Amino acid sequence: MNTTTGKAWRAIKFGPPAESVELQQLTWEAPPEGHVLIRVSTAGAGFPDVMMTAGQYPLLGDPPFGLGEEAAGEVVAVSTGSRLSVGDRVTGITAFLQGWGGFAEYAYLREISTIRIPPTMTDEEAGGFPIGFRTAYAALVDRTPIEAGQTLLVLGAAGSTGTAAMQLGKALGAKVIAVAGSQDKLDFCSRHGADHVIGYRDENLTARLTEITDGRGIDLIFDPVGGDTAATALKSIARNGRIALVGVASGNPVPLNPMDMLLRNYSAVGVLATPGDPEAEALVWERLAELAGAGKVTMPVGRVYDFHDVPRMITEQSTPGPGKSVVRVASA
Repeated sequence: MNTTTGKAWRAIKFGPPAESVELQQLTWEAPPEGHVLIRVSTAGAGFPDVMMTAGQYPLLGDPPFGLGEEAAGEVVAVSTGSRLSVGDRVTGITAFLQGWGGFAEYAYLREISTIRIPPTMTDEEAGGFPIGFRTAYAALVDRTPIEAGQTLLVLGAAGSTGTAAMQLGKALGAKVIAVAGSQDKLDFCSRHGADHVIGYRDENLTARLTEITDGRGIDLIFDPVGGDTAATALKSIARNGRIALVGVASGNPVPLNPMDMLLRNYSAVGVLATPGDPEAEALVWERLAELAGAGKVTMPVGRVYDFHDVPRMITEQSTPGPGKSVVRVASA
């Protein structure tokens, strides 16, 4: 293929997005092995974008680098031996760890983490699908498997990763309890998979969990939040329960007490959804595509931003509304 040029948002230094993020003209060469190049229609956004611009994302080095972990669009070029074809409508995880993000007119996707978009999925839903659901799958299937009939507590449940965990948990047969901080977020959770909702600001979390579980406790806590909320939730974990450590949206990880873990016989498991064995990874994405195609999971879209509003969008991911924030790129 010939080289392709277009615009892309890049972090040029660490700091507030209005000062650290710049729209630049870039050139994309033929995709490297294991990647495809897409013309981006939409790209998902989230708290990791805040961490990246602030210099708090542990997997990235210093700027400059591209922003946007996930994107959807049309394949315009493939590498040798690709299972995808030019013209395919796909969504996947970008090559952001190599400095190429999705908030751009073109993006490289890791083919191992890319699927064809089910016909029922909109561009906005597709752009925000990969990261949340791959993370939820890593937690609920790979690292701390949830079983049908068990109780799943989702913290930060109105966020993109929390929403994915709610939906995947329901698809796997769990009873889902959602924790969020405002009435509009609680209403959102009720519409998108939660059997019970708890407002952590206005309700006694421990008392409500005791009531809902008849004193038995929680089998699995899905924790992308950390901090005081997660610490309170741990008081209600069942014997032989697990807490999946997914993120630190509160700014602090949940404090763990090894003696408490020993006496109450529960475990804490770190969750990082990085690709492993290619065949196993392909099966993960195949299953996620099947669930999405069957309508058993979806990514409810929250706010849709214009391509030129990316710096403001990143700032607002510190306190987003319910649902997945998405950037529409194709109309730029």
